[in-house]
Amino acid sequence: MSETPSTVYFDATLTPNVALSPRAFLVIMSLVGGMSFLGGIMFLSMGAFPVLGWFGLDALAIWFAFRKNFQNLKEETTVRVTAETIRLTHARPGQDRKEVHLPTAFTRLSLAYPERKPSELRLAHGQTAYVIGRFLSPRERKSLHAAIESAIAKARAERY
Repeated sequence: MSETPSTVYFDATLTPNVALSPRAFLVIMSLVGGMSFLGGIMFLSMGAFPVLGWFGLDALAIWFAFRKNFQNLKEETTVRVTAETIRLTHARPGQDRKEVHLPTAFTRLSLAYPERKPSELRLAHGQTAYVIGRFLSPRERKSLHAAIESAIAKARAERY
């Protein structure tokens, strides 16, 4: 016997917004490197040779910060709502993929502080809560809350 596929009420993949294209990153790092080099040469001509190294360290720190940011942009959360389950899948670079199945009928959805930046969109079942969309803006998080809430209501209506 084969199971009949259930209706999918909501299926979305959440990813962080990309701030810079690779070309823009290259332009910015070229400007930072060029300015650091020129500033370092200026101080070197005045006899302050250690300053050249500090300018280089500053440029390197900026490069590492951008690389870490680009690595975090590969984070991905998938939310899928059917009549039976809500499936959450979360993937981060360098970590194992995590997948959770919650029963649609008993899952609570809440949005704490919807107008502020540290707001949290939570899916909870029992004593366990899962925060989704941390990287979204408050307006995007509010919109996602409304969409998931609507999908859960439709899924529960089908089931009961």
